[in-house]
Order: sequence, then C-alpha cells, then structure tokens
Amino acid sequence: MRLTQWTDYALRVLMYCAACQDREQPVTISEVAEAHAISRSHLTKIVQQLAAQGLLDTTRGRGGGMRLMRPANEINVGAIVRMTETDFDMVECFNPELNQCRMSSHCRLQGVLADATRAYLAVLDALSVADLVAPLPAAAQAGRAAVQPVRWVPGLPQVLRGF
Repeated sequence: MRLTQWTDYALRVLMYCAACQDREQPVTISEVAEAHAISRSHLTKIVQQLAAQGLLDTTRGRGGGMRLMRPANEINVGAIVRMTETDFDMVECFNPELNQCRMSSHCRLQGVLADATRAYLAVLDALSVADLVAPLPAAAQAGRAAVQPVRWVPGLPQVLRGF
C-alpha cells in the first residue's frame, strides 16, 4: 500500500508541529514548506483540512502560525491516515460496484489483501504523532545508520535529527 502525497504531507506537518510544541512561537507554513521543499500553497490546503478536523489551531497575521490542538501523544496516526486517504481498495474486487473480475466467486485474494490492510492499519493505530518524533534508542540509531545514512534537512527542529 502506498500513501498519497497528501497524507505524507499531513503527517509531516503534524510531526513538525509536535517537534516544535515546546517553543514559544508557532510553526509557520512557510517554515514547513522550506524544510521539506513542499509547495506552500499545497501545504496551506492541508493545514486547512487539519484545522477543520480539530488537529491544528491556526492564527493568521504577523506572529501567527499553527500549533497542535491536542498533545501529540493523543493524535493517532491510523486515524490521520484514514482521514486523509480516500481509497483502501487494494484490488477492484474490494468495490462491488466496480468489480469485473470473473474469479471473484472462487478467489481468496480479496480476503488475504483485506487481512493485510487491517494489519497495516493496526500498526498505524498503535502509534501516536509523538511516537513518530521520539528519539530513536541508541541501538536502533546505530543499526539504522548502517543501513541508510541520515541526511539532515536544514531548518528542521533539532529534535528531529534522528530521522
């Protein structure tokens, strides 16, 4: 399963805000856009949706920006993914209206993929946004660094250096 760019960016906004929740000034859309090389106008639409869902408090004007409306440990990653993704149909037989598969009556693929989707969402349901920005244990950092070098993105809060 692949998440849409919308969901990816929504999670990045929430994670960035979580990483900055202790600082005095709010996070700005421009700040997140620059840190992740994302279109500011695209991020604005995502922030509007997150605010409408009660996840972000936004303030316009000079000194404005956005903050999490709830503690990061109360924002469930699985709920965010369900909110931002529109299609969990792995194959056409998931949707009876569009299904044209001639094997549907004696195929087990739909059941297997439905189980896989439930397992995927169960993993996300076990995580909060706070979990996504928590520092990695030293052992995990050492193993992860050996597999894939971490590239620091200028402008990202210091707490995210482990990513």
